[in-house]
Amino acid sequence: METRMKELGCVVEFPSSSLEEGTGAEKGNEYSLPVVILLGWAGCKDRHLKKYSTIYLQKTETNPQSCAYAGVEACLSQWTCFQGCVVIRYTAPWRLVFFSESLGLRSMQNLAKKLLELLFDYRLETKPLLFHVFSNGGVMLYRYVVELLHADQQFQHLRVVGTVFDSAPGRKNLRGALRALSIVLKPYGALVKYSLLLTFVTLVVTLRMLLYPVTRFLYESHYDVMLKQPSRWPELYLYSRADAVILASDVEKMVEVRQQQQVLAKAVDFMDSDHVSHLRSYPTSYVTHCISFMYACIRSA
Repeated sequence: METRMKELGCVVEFPSSSLEEGTGAEKGNEYSLPVVILLGWAGCKDRHLKKYSTIYLQKTETNPQSCAYAGVEACLSQWTCFQGCVVIRYTAPWRLVFFSESLGLRSMQNLAKKLLELLFDYRLETKPLLFHVFSNGGVMLYRYVVELLHADQQFQHLRVVGTVFDSAPGRKNLRGALRALSIVLKPYGALVKYSLLLTFVTLVVTLRMLLYPVTRFLYESHYDVMLKQPSRWPELYLYSRADAVILASDVEKMVEVRQQQQVLAKAVDFMDSDHVSHLRSYPTSYVTHCISFMYACIRSA
């Protein structure tokens, strides 16, 4: 259990009431709360992702009355709270996101399998699952999770009730990808930073543009795979027209296609918040949408 968790570098967090009462059926609750799996954006630190855990670690039933300008903790304090969800936080290494996957190496497939195996280590495989996926870095890993859930007999009985997408997914957007990689490389020296940026641009231009007529038969983009994924559980897309990394039109196209596939897909446009910054800009609205979506999913499952 601990070995696999440390090997992945993920965090498994239980609500305090679960530690005291066990992780079985929630006392006094009509519905079984899901295990929430947060898949972070490329370069995301756990301290960033931990803020989103707060949303799910407290189970909520009553809408907040007024916390429009409060932080997420203050906002949640105004809800009527019961026992919360188990939360798993994981972010794939940025080197795999920007380089290995750009080469079509499917390097995250094994990570996705280990992440799902972690559910068995903690005896959580019988609980419903809710994914919260951030940016294309999270989508790349989620793509393999969905494939395993439908193709690997070991995981076919796992029950996903819904997925939240934050600032994702996006098509080929070289400018946005460079912006995201530049942020990830900030701690590195100028020589390393610009060498890696140049390498990334060369890879993308060569494999995804110049050689695309050939490479498209060898490896599908994550966006194209997501357009025809077999999953049919509900989806919530949280995005913004001000996002400089993921184009709003890409998210809207995905929602349109998924709705045509009879998937219950809902989109929320925050209009002016930055990439993966919707919670910071609009904590009340963000928390409300996530909690409402979670309850709608577990009630309809």
